[in-house]
Amino acid sequence: MRSCSSGEFELQPNLIVAGAVLSVKSCGDSLKILNGVSHVKVIKGGRAELRCVIQGTPPLAASWVRNKKPVVDGSRLSIHTTDQESCLLIREACEKDQGNYTLCVQDQTGSTQHHTTLTVVDHPSPPSGKPLISALVPSSLTLSWSGPCYDGGSAVLNYKVEVKQGGQDSWRLLTDTCINTSYHVSSGLVPGESYQFRVQACNTYGESEPGEESEVVTMSSIAADDEAECEDTVEYTAVSINSTDRVDALYTRLEKLGVGKFGQVFKLQEKATGKIRAGKFSKARMQKDLANARAEVELMNKLHHPQLVYLVAAFHEPGWMILVMEYIAGGELFERIVADDFDHTEITSVQYMSQIITGVGHMHKQGIVHLDLKPENIVCVSKVSTKVKIVDFGLAKKLEPGVPLKVLHGTAEFVAPEVIAYEPVGFTTDMWSLGVICYILLCGESPFQGENDMETLRNITSGSWDFDDETDAILSDSAKDFIRRLLQKNMRSRLTAEQAMDHPWIKDKNISSTKTLPKERIRKFLARQKWQKTGKAVLALKRMALLSNKSDNNSPAIEEHGESEEVFSFLQEQLQKPPVFSSQLKDQAEVVGSSARFHCHIEGFPDPEVLWIFSGKPIQESKRFQIEYEDSGSCTLVILNVSLSDAGLYTCQASNAHGNAETSSKLIVHQLRAQRHSSVGAEKTA
Repeated sequence: MRSCSSGEFELQPNLIVAGAVLSVKSCGDSLKILNGVSHVKVIKGGRAELRCVIQGTPPLAASWVRNKKPVVDGSRLSIHTTDQESCLLIREACEKDQGNYTLCVQDQTGSTQHHTTLTVVDHPSPPSGKPLISALVPSSLTLSWSGPCYDGGSAVLNYKVEVKQGGQDSWRLLTDTCINTSYHVSSGLVPGESYQFRVQACNTYGESEPGEESEVVTMSSIAADDEAECEDTVEYTAVSINSTDRVDALYTRLEKLGVGKFGQVFKLQEKATGKIRAGKFSKARMQKDLANARAEVELMNKLHHPQLVYLVAAFHEPGWMILVMEYIAGGELFERIVADDFDHTEITSVQYMSQIITGVGHMHKQGIVHLDLKPENIVCVSKVSTKVKIVDFGLAKKLEPGVPLKVLHGTAEFVAPEVIAYEPVGFTTDMWSLGVICYILLCGESPFQGENDMETLRNITSGSWDFDDETDAILSDSAKDFIRRLLQKNMRSRLTAEQAMDHPWIKDKNISSTKTLPKERIRKFLARQKWQKTGKAVLALKRMALLSNKSDNNSPAIEEHGESEEVFSFLQEQLQKPPVFSSQLKDQAEVVGSSARFHCHIEGFPDPEVLWIFSGKPIQESKRFQIEYEDSGSCTLVILNVSLSDAGLYTCQASNAHGNAETSSKLIVHQLRAQRHSSVGAEKTA
């Protein structure tokens, strides 16, 4: 076995060993766990050994812990501990074995612990749910599906798509090289014939069992209602930013669809095809604006799903970034519900919520959180359509494993408690917003709405809400339970998207109430939203103090009600804390002429002032000494063309009104061997 990277080891067919036995120091040394690795992979059915060397004063006590419970010996698991090491052996590893394991050790001098993550790799599980059929015409259609719930611990590389003709038992392969979660079937389909489709997922370790079979589709005709919903054939492709062409050279601008703080949205017509699109024109005069736009393009390239608006093209022009997207003509979902000809019941609400949750679930499987789910961002495909899509991914973020993400933006009525508390967000942050949307959908009112934004945020922080007597009597017990399980203050207690789809209210539609739900409250909710104006909804919480001094014609409600100072004061009370280094500096060893990089992570509010010090003097940024500090708290010092004089102690100091903190590490500089030989030779010559 050879080392692959820090903290990981290369796979072997049957055995992964975490750690290696090293010589143990004499008794009396402080208690330590040596050479423990942080991540272990094992093939399903193989053996995993989680082994750690222990340095301490006998006698020692050790215990392996998982999910806050001690691991006990069993038929597949065994633990062997001595005064020098502890080993957890897992035989015939399976999916349920994967997770976080902690070795806790104690001796007479104290205690310590070490964390190891075990991943069991296998072929993936089948794609979730049935493949969906869209863009149906007599001889072609588009299939879309969701990825597997479990990828086998290894990324899905491709999908196999098969078709079965009506009256036949055998399946025919259409493609085994599809890398996206959609596929356009453009040949081999005969008008008048019926077909079913199924999909398999493939990764490095094999292919899944076939997923569920699609509904039977007949190529002969399209129902009138479906025809109104039928979209253009969608062939999802990865979009790259076009810096060569001008958008006006390829598209004709039609009417303006909307204006916001970010810029403007226009209806566009593609000159080559005549297709109608929507163009989002955002100001991009600073590098940060460009970075945000690039991040949005990168995220949307991962969000190919029937319930998510898709990206068609992206352009970068001087001062502007333009995203060309699918045009959705149906309007907001809530506007459709209050129409006189719409029958508003729990059954219809389930149909809409299941689509929304499916789209959000696809985002979460891609590791992405939306962070701005609200009624305005749920739209109908057409005026007569029962299909909805999620739009606006401008605030969406990719969640990286082990890297906490904190945000200070959202929409007051829909932000989760952890956003207000400036705590790390997760996938269930979106599920809280869906709970608020579902509450409004069924009850017609916002559960946390106060007289102003500050009161709304206080209501969310307290987690206090309930059903009034009128809606409590109308709604089914299943619907109320569904909302309660989403609006949990503790984000770990909320339903995930997958769990929400399995909830009886969503899964068993027949238990939902068929009573007609009142619309008058929703009409009042929409009227209030229009009065406040959509532009006011997105609160850049860190900038609230500035808003009281700077008017924005798209977000006047904050200034008009005099709320900004009060809300900002409330949020500051929640966020105030002195600087803390959640990631410390580490000693570095480099050779002359190379580059050195010191990195740490700082948490604190207000944002701490950062100062780098070498040999007791502050470091001034220059071509050789480059300092980078991001809003997330990531702080880096890069030293180019290292020399012997750069060796020494480096310190990063952080301070704000509540305190200060610092972390230090050494830079050791070695001279290249060839240089040393050359120097010795020169001395001899002299």
